[in-house]
Amino acid sequence: MTTDLDQAAAAIEAAASVALACHVSPDGDALGSMLALHHLCRAHGKPSIASFSEPFLVAPHYAYLPGLDLMTKPLDFPEAPELMITFDCGSAQRLGDLAVAAGRAAQLLVIDHHASNQHFGSINLVDPDAAATAVLVRRLAGRLGWSLNRDTAICLYTGLVTDTGRFQYANTSTEVFALAEELAGFDLPIAEVSRHLFEEHRFAYLQLVAACLGRAELDRGLRFVATWVTEADLTHHDVTLDETEGLIDLVRRTAEAEVSCVLKEAPDGVRVSLRAISEVDVGAIATSFGGGGHRFAAGFTSTSSIADTLAAIRQAVRQATGA
Repeated sequence: MTTDLDQAAAAIEAAASVALACHVSPDGDALGSMLALHHLCRAHGKPSIASFSEPFLVAPHYAYLPGLDLMTKPLDFPEAPELMITFDCGSAQRLGDLAVAAGRAAQLLVIDHHASNQHFGSINLVDPDAAATAVLVRRLAGRLGWSLNRDTAICLYTGLVTDTGRFQYANTSTEVFALAEELAGFDLPIAEVSRHLFEEHRFAYLQLVAACLGRAELDRGLRFVATWVTEADLTHHDVTLDETEGLIDLVRRTAEAEVSCVLKEAPDGVRVSLRAISEVDVGAIATSFGGGGHRFAAGFTSTSSIADTLAAIRQAVRQATGA
């Protein structure tokens, strides 16, 4: 990891400019990590641009993030960057439209914390033991000798708090708390951020949640719970797909289940979120379906129907548990 940090810092120092990109439909860690380094580059005289693939839309609960107005549309992203840096991407495919630029980049720095990362960069700053990609960005800033500022701190805190589930997940470590303490020193609006991320939802979304929880299925033998969101649900309730990001966190509260699943119909297929509180490795399950993630949190996109995808997941859980 020390060598990787040295190589990453050296690449940034040597580049005349850097092009930053996170994965499609970015979550708090992807957006927060990318924008944090964008702020750092701007503050320390390193020209940079930041973007992600179409659909170039940010979920409403991330609207408070400083720097959203500084992002570049994917159409204007350089075709062959001198140095391209990716955030929270386990594979080039997760970059969507920007995967082409990654393939043409003179140098590609991958910053990620997923165990399933394919190490597709020329430099891979990948640590599966890191709680969030934001943790690695902070380490990189330290290696560069770049001081933080408040905008950077807000972005890093967003990545940290989302990927640790408000410091409740098993990946919460002493390093996480130490970083949170450092970031809080920048007079962060912690209560406001928490409300935006976890507590504030439109009434229409709450109605959709009620419908989805009402159809949830619990397999007591497998200790497996699942529900799904259809395109018809989104249309009926006038809810966007991005708004449903936190649904899995409600489903995973089921006391009788050790593995939780939410399936969502999307333009690119059925998007699956998996969570576990047991010895079942949902990261391995997701990888078997072409996705990835961590032991306790993972996901993938299926080209099959919701019913067929759910049946395949049940079978995978059954095999994993020997049930």
